[in-house]
Amino acid sequence: MRLVFRLRVLLCAILGLATPAAAQHSPVLVELYTSQGCAACPPADKLMESLADRDDVVALALHVDYWDYIGWTDSFGQTPFSERQKRYAQLKGRASVYTPQMIIGGIDEVKGSSRAQVMGTIATHLGMIVSENAVRLMLSYDDGAALEIEAFADDGLAYAADIKLVRYKDAEKVDIYAGENSGRSVTYRNIVTSWERLDSWDGQQPFRQSVRIEGDEAVVVIVQEQGQGPVLAVARRR
Repeated sequence: MRLVFRLRVLLCAILGLATPAAAQHSPVLVELYTSQGCAACPPADKLMESLADRDDVVALALHVDYWDYIGWTDSFGQTPFSERQKRYAQLKGRASVYTPQMIIGGIDEVKGSSRAQVMGTIATHLGMIVSENAVRLMLSYDDGAALEIEAFADDGLAYAADIKLVRYKDAEKVDIYAGENSGRSVTYRNIVTSWERLDSWDGQQPFRQSVRIEGDEAVVVIVQEQGQGPVLAVARRR
């Protein structure tokens, strides 16, 4: 399925063809895997500043915890984020992971500090619309402050998808006193605080779910092919 997805997009790009799909284009999901203890990460964290407020991109910083052993514990690091990154590596046939890394659209991996690679890959993904996977995802709040999630796939889905709810804080400055970045003050953007799987969805019927939201952190909903495949849709409410 993923190979077919990539080949169809590549064919359209080579021929200069537009893919027949829904008029509404989902933003591109960018996952930055970073760490306060990684000397190579500050340029990628800085690059996040140019992505964080774009309407056509949902950029999320997932702080991993496998750098904590060198003397500084990442205050945002979570083991599940490290495990998610490792799963992407396994899908690529690799046994190791690295930071800073960006995963774009659930498909492409690029060096997180390479502006040219990151911007070029995002631009490519903004043209990736495949009719059989076109998903319309809408978020709204009811009068009781519950988040209403609606997803539609007019042609159904070739493979089941997971519906995920993500919360993140907009920005925080951290003074680092040990480890590879000792002495630095770094401002981090779009810091993921929670990543929850809500449900699975086969796309045959509209998906609707109401979720009670607490706190004022931004909310992101992701529709991703099961097994950490392509991201089919993403929506955000700040």
